[in-house]
Amino acid sequence: MKLRIPRSRALAGAAAAFAVLLGGGTWTATASGGDGPAVHREERIMSMDGVRIDTSFFTAGAGSGRRPAVLLGHGFGGSKRDVRAQAEQLARDGYAVLTWSARGFGKSTGKIGLNDPDGEVADVSRLIDWLAKRPEVRLDAEGDPRVGVSGSSYGGAISLLAAGHDQRVDAVAPQITYWNLADALFPDGVFKKLWAGLFINTGGGCDRFEKRLCEMYERVAVAGQPDAAARDLLASHSPSAVGDRIKVPALVVQGQNDSLFPLDHADAIAKAVAGNGAPVAVDWIAGGHDGGDREKARVEGRITDWFDRYLKDEKGTDTGPAFRVTRTGGIDSTDGAARLRGATGDRYPGLEAGQRRLKLVAGRPEQHFASPAGANPPAISAVPGVGALSQLSGLGMGLSLDFPGQNASFQTARLTSDLRVTGSPTVRVTVKSDRDDAVLFGKVYDVSADGERKVLPSQLVAPVRVTGAGGKAGATVDLRLPAIDHEVRAGHRLRVVLAATDLAYASPAEPAAYTVSLQGDGTLAVPTAPGVRTEAAPLPWWVWGLPAIGVVLAAALLLTARRRSAAPAPDPALAEVPLQITDLTKKYARSADRYAVRDLSFRVEKGQVLGLLGPNGAGKTTTLRMLMGLITPDGGEIRVFGHAIRPGAPVLSRVGSFVEGAGFLPHLTGRANLELYWRATGRPAEDSRTEEALEIAGLGDALDRAVRTYSQGMRQRLAIAQAMLGMPDLLILDEPTNGLDPPQIREMRDVMIRYAAAGRTVIVSSHLLSEVEQSCTHLVVMDRGRLMRAGPVAEITGGTDTLLVTTDGEVTEALAEKVGSLPGIGSAVRTDEGLLVRLDGASPSALIGELVRLDVPLTGVGPNRRLEDAFLTLIGGSRA
Repeated sequence: MKLRIPRSRALAGAAAAFAVLLGGGTWTATASGGDGPAVHREERIMSMDGVRIDTSFFTAGAGSGRRPAVLLGHGFGGSKRDVRAQAEQLARDGYAVLTWSARGFGKSTGKIGLNDPDGEVADVSRLIDWLAKRPEVRLDAEGDPRVGVSGSSYGGAISLLAAGHDQRVDAVAPQITYWNLADALFPDGVFKKLWAGLFINTGGGCDRFEKRLCEMYERVAVAGQPDAAARDLLASHSPSAVGDRIKVPALVVQGQNDSLFPLDHADAIAKAVAGNGAPVAVDWIAGGHDGGDREKARVEGRITDWFDRYLKDEKGTDTGPAFRVTRTGGIDSTDGAARLRGATGDRYPGLEAGQRRLKLVAGRPEQHFASPAGANPPAISAVPGVGALSQLSGLGMGLSLDFPGQNASFQTARLTSDLRVTGSPTVRVTVKSDRDDAVLFGKVYDVSADGERKVLPSQLVAPVRVTGAGGKAGATVDLRLPAIDHEVRAGHRLRVVLAATDLAYASPAEPAAYTVSLQGDGTLAVPTAPGVRTEAAPLPWWVWGLPAIGVVLAAALLLTARRRSAAPAPDPALAEVPLQITDLTKKYARSADRYAVRDLSFRVEKGQVLGLLGPNGAGKTTTLRMLMGLITPDGGEIRVFGHAIRPGAPVLSRVGSFVEGAGFLPHLTGRANLELYWRATGRPAEDSRTEEALEIAGLGDALDRAVRTYSQGMRQRLAIAQAMLGMPDLLILDEPTNGLDPPQIREMRDVMIRYAAAGRTVIVSSHLLSEVEQSCTHLVVMDRGRLMRAGPVAEITGGTDTLLVTTDGEVTEALAEKVGSLPGIGSAVRTDEGLLVRLDGASPSALIGELVRLDVPLTGVGPNRRLEDAFLTLIGGSRA
């Protein structure tokens, strides 16, 4: 039996005031996709210490008895909607799942407290109180439910804090989160200014935070460095403050592509929990806060296994290795994507295992450099919000920038064999300065054999504040460089750089002179984690796939004649795929060789908003009518969630559509029209999910007015709400913005985005390219019935030599002229969005370096090929 820790009087009083204010009724919803029982969701607004917390409670399998509970937290700036799909799957897997929007996010009220123990953490304990009273939840003792907590980033920290503050928590699975928030935002006393600013802006501005947090941020941002009070405040809101009390099994998932919460935070979590005697597993994924693949399906599957073992007590469940790291295993020849492979160890190696010492060579025993006044121009490493920088570094592209005279550099001899670095390299140096404090940024590069290319793994740097550097002897420090997992090829060198500035951090504004020299044996200690082994690469698909395909084709040829009239069996492999169209063909009536649609193939995944584009006569509406079973194709196949589409196919109940406008009775209210329509379908009233559809459509008070009083925009939104009744998993909209003015079009865009946010799928056909570009995640471009291009919007609109530079402030004509005259720049033109720069030989990284040198306050640099340009290129090419 677990023991409950004493609560403070404030927490006990708040728990006594705990009450349900709104949404007390329970209603049933069938979860999107997936096998297993229907998932029921209960929406409640809970009052907690004067703050309203928006919650959702998920269960499946009515009458199946009590089951363990899972609390799922969301990331910073998000809401409970972000974890709905995972909650539904966990419910199908036999858990009672509670999600909530933290204070200040989503529909929850209150100020953001950055996981304040008396705010957000106390809220979690109240949620556990509520779970203990639910008849669906398994109890270990009265008032003590069997419960696990998981979440990503902000939600990952709350899982650890909950375990430290409330001993009723039985297991945790934090993802890409922090151990000590002060160390994350003020590493070694250096202010991580860009990430801190993003925190404030993502949260909605300083006034959305608790007053003392806002004051702390403004004080540190002005001073350029944290004070003791700032560090103490953030540390008190961190898992490290209760680290000795986190004694439950922990699956720690951390991102390699993460300059916000680097791998050393996961290392601290793992060591603390293991030191308390609890089981720990560590998983380094490919992505992180700086972008990349977060391996969502694999990670969520592993979290479920973890909870199966430690919440359901299924001792035979394989929870995976004690340590796993994702590595790039080459390129997939079919799509050019990086192939990910896992490397595993039967114990977590930490960040220093298997150290190998490499001699560093310096051109001079002591290297002199300077920090410029105002810390400008700064060196460039990771740039929050421009995740492509760190992702491209993983592909071997050097995107960092160091200015001459502002750094010291030491490098190894060429390696005679491949070397895998797994952990934090370290080097001992002595730093002298003309000021007592020195701020430096350490990094380790992988330099090619010819010395022309250098890659900074994941664009990571390690800031260090050296005190006592102003004395005659200077100060000697052991510099711990960023933790990485990176393979250095034979013939390459490792180069250690100590820079005086970095764009992502606050450096002293006063100019300073530095001298750095190697100490001890002058080596770089490189961890190799010898107990970690990379998994064998899987066989190429064609080794086993071609024989299997041959067998399938042979069987199909034998059975086709006998089964022409029968509907094909469902395809289990496509059960989670909203739509797959294969070789779809439809001829014009009374025509033997004219096609409305010809050999059309594409696939749509969950959560996508897919735009179907094409000029008049391209075959868009014909395709949509075939998709809805209104007309029969002459050839090919349409499968929705694995089921072949035929007129009247049962799977069409999971499809909602708005194709040619809806006919409403003008004298009835909007609500009455919707109720009349749903009754006509013959389905149970409780399955309509009318309130959820109306919330997404945003009809407001107009719902209870006669439809004859509606504007065109309101009629369109009512039609969309009608299509959303029953919350179909696949929503099809044909020209939903016809007849709408710009504000109404913007509202319709928001409706589509909100609908897909919960993991559902939207297909929209539209001729408004600008709207498609802003609302859609993926595109299918058709012309004359054929597929011209399919893929993500960014991929279709990418690929140009013209970049859009956006800045914090107006771009002057003088600046445009300076940029236009730079070497390798064809032109630079001011626009409403920023500065359009056409490259004529210069690389994007060189452009960024020059802009920084010119002291341009960059906020973004990216391709500037509009969808209209890409569309005209595709269609024009097809008509040539």
